Amino acid sequence: MAKRLTKPTINWKEFDKLVPPDQRTNFLAFKAKSDNYLRRVQANPAELPKIDWKKYEAMVPVAGLVEKFKKDYEGLKVPYPVDNLTATIDEQWKTLQPEIKAYCDNAQKEIEIATKELEKIKSLPKFEDITMEMFYDLYPNEALDPVKRPTFWPHDEESQLGYEEKKAKKDAKEPQKKK
Repeated sequence: MAKRLTKPTINWKEFDKLVPPDQRTNFLAFKAKSDNYLRRVQANPAELPKIDWKKYEAMVPVAGLVEKFKKDYEGLKVPYPVDNLTATIDEQWKTLQPEIKAYCDNAQKEIEIATKELEKIKSLPKFEDITMEMFYDLYPNEALDPVKRPTFWPHDEESQLGYEEKKAKKDAKEPQKKK
């Protein structure tokens, strides 16, 4: 007989913390299905019910039939899959821990950079209130500077004097003609 699990193997509280808000309904539906399945399994007895074979021997007139059933019943073993992958998975998990930690550290650094950028953006004046001079003071490289870097309308790279198309990209896109 397979062993009966007495406690859940899933830490639902920790799992719940990792679920994004937009996936919450799917997570709750999955948890409800899992709980329902666990309740159905727990409703069944852990051991097979005991059969009173003497009672059946008295009731069945065919000699040897009950003994045959008893022998077959007690000899019946339902195969339970052997867990031979948990050790491999645990080993893989241990080898992945440094990569996961490095990824999390890198992600945390990016979060800090993005948070600083958001704070910087929030500290800016509203779009309606900013002037061209304020924009030039805040972003001197992106602002139009008619004195130091005059440009022609529409002020993009292709519309300026001295612009040359990137021939390497153009040549790479065109297939070579055979002679």
